[in-house]
Amino acid sequence: MNRVHQAWQRARRRRWWITALLLVPVALALTAIAARVAGINLGSIVLLATLLVVAGTATWRARRLDRHWLVRQLDTHAIAQDSADLLFADTAALNPLQQRQHARITAALQAAPPDLRAAWPKRWLAVAWCGGMLAAVLAVGWPAPGAPLPALPGRATPAASPAQPPSLQSSRLRIQAPAYTGQALRTQTALDAKVVQGSALDWSLRFSAQPTQAALQLHDGTRIALRRDGEAWVAQWKAAKPTLYRIVTEPALTTPRLYRLDVVPDRPPSVRVIAPDRTLVLATPGQRQWTLQFEASDDFGVAANAELHLTLAQGSGENITFREQRVALAGTGPATQRRFTRTLDLAALGAGPGNDVIAQLQVRDNRTPTAQTAQSTSLILRLPSEEQVLGTDLEGMVKKTLPAYFRSQRQIIIDAEALIKLRRQLPADEFVKRSDAIGVDQRILRLRYGQFLGEESEGGAKPPPTSDSLPTSDTPAAEHDEDHAHDTASARGGHDDHEHGATKADSAPVFGAATDVLSEYGHTHDHAEAATLLDPQTRAILKAALDQMWSSEGELRQGRPERALPFAYKALGFIKQVQQAERIYLARVGPELPPIDENRRMTGDRADLGNRASTITPVDAPDPAIVAVWQQLADTRSTPDLDALSQWLGRHQSRLSDPLSLAAAVEELRLAPDCASCRTTLRAQLWRALQRPLPQLERRSTPDPMAQRYLDALEGTR
Repeated sequence: MNRVHQAWQRARRRRWWITALLLVPVALALTAIAARVAGINLGSIVLLATLLVVAGTATWRARRLDRHWLVRQLDTHAIAQDSADLLFADTAALNPLQQRQHARITAALQAAPPDLRAAWPKRWLAVAWCGGMLAAVLAVGWPAPGAPLPALPGRATPAASPAQPPSLQSSRLRIQAPAYTGQALRTQTALDAKVVQGSALDWSLRFSAQPTQAALQLHDGTRIALRRDGEAWVAQWKAAKPTLYRIVTEPALTTPRLYRLDVVPDRPPSVRVIAPDRTLVLATPGQRQWTLQFEASDDFGVAANAELHLTLAQGSGENITFREQRVALAGTGPATQRRFTRTLDLAALGAGPGNDVIAQLQVRDNRTPTAQTAQSTSLILRLPSEEQVLGTDLEGMVKKTLPAYFRSQRQIIIDAEALIKLRRQLPADEFVKRSDAIGVDQRILRLRYGQFLGEESEGGAKPPPTSDSLPTSDTPAAEHDEDHAHDTASARGGHDDHEHGATKADSAPVFGAATDVLSEYGHTHDHAEAATLLDPQTRAILKAALDQMWSSEGELRQGRPERALPFAYKALGFIKQVQQAERIYLARVGPELPPIDENRRMTGDRADLGNRASTITPVDAPDPAIVAVWQQLADTRSTPDLDALSQWLGRHQSRLSDPLSLAAAVEELRLAPDCASCRTTLRAQLWRALQRPLPQLERRSTPDPMAQRYLDALEGTR
């Protein structure tokens, strides 16, 4: 059966080639006619389409030689004995006689397979190729429309007919993008294109009749001259900005058309921070290294090397100094998406406790001759000062001694959540008692933070506690929550700096002494000016934290810890903001401050100082001439001033989202002044380009008598 199958496939291939060779001359003749009539562009399309039809027809005719055809062809040979259908039957379903006949035919065909291929139709092939070639030659040699006919011998040449207007017969546009983009040279027949900024464009145009002059007319008035090179007209231009253009010739083209050339600018690179995951990082005690990781991407590639700017901020308040240094980094990965990694040694940078390390990566792309740069966001590593470290250690030591009086806001939240889980296991009285104890801790913490705002501690002046009255670890905190001395002592680690209502053991109060009266009844920390100086924003955040603590305390004291948790979480968030509120602005404005002229300090010289008076810049009103053009477009009897519109478009092209669409609408109406749809399109494009007037303030309505008396009262209080 293998040899029979091979003979079958050879017959199919022979049928395919016969059909293709008969139809290819017809395809060539049709292509030549189309190219002569409509140009090379349409001829190429006709050639591709006809070849596809030839291939499809040949394949269809070859597949018609199926199994039934094979059986019929085998039965025509005596070797098959009219039993070729047994070759494709199931041997298990055949009777013994049919099986013997099947074996006999199979052996005979394997020994001498028949030739099933059709004979070559030489006569028809010769006719097809001769006819096709003759039609192609006649189409190519036929004179072009408008060309003068050759003069016959012996006859006078007739007077030359007027020159016919030329038409675009074929076009070719070669686009060579800048070398740094890595894009290969591409050639297209369409004159509309989308190219990278800086690409070199090369036009090659052929006309049905040679014009005397030709050029490319841009919509902004620029003209690119076409020069003749044999039968073609060529021009070169470097794409710098988006434009519309058309082909102008003398005599003019029969069907002028507007072409669009979109120029895509090279976007600057972008930088993304991968590690750390936040811009402000608080260093842990003993941290010696800081790992940074960035990812830079660009449409045409990022440079392999980048520069890491490091700024070390030292000091506090107004005595802040900056020290900058630059580190070169090598990237990894593909050119369009590189990664830059660096692990900083804090000791080598000279960073010590209380300093800030500010890092910023600067990358550039491969654009030539001038590369574009981009910077990442500033990353800040804040190293804790020695005072902060000592304070943290001291707080941990005190917590071991008096854990009930130094609960942090986070610990209060943990205790409240743990108490909620034990609700079903505890009696109601015990649950309320424990919730009240947590509320006392919340109150003590609120008073502790309230001292930074100059708030008065709750409770009256009482003598200092004795050793017998000090609470122990077994004494509930609720029994001492009203004791002002315990509140103040707990807030300051067991020492009351004010000692309200008491004197030292070695001094007795003197009746009538002003200092003793002030120390006994006066309180200096209830004045905001005497408290720790904080900026207004930090004071507002701390005040919000105290408000949330107050609400949390009220719910806890009433035995409702689940209602207190939202307030406690908000208070914790505000406290974290206050802890991070110092020197966050250094990364942005610190290194960019201008140097201070020491010679002009304290002299009162105000020369070269700008005017700080704020001025209001009026918004430009829409150009009345453009509004007039928009109104004229609605009236078909009027002629709009398209020249004024083109000049306005050239001045305001940068603020329009799609200036080429508006310019195309202007040119279309210029070419066809009577086109109603062109006027509608231009009017719609112009409406999008006009600026909308800002809404004006509405005049306030006249108030009624009661409202007028209220406004008069407000005026009187000023």
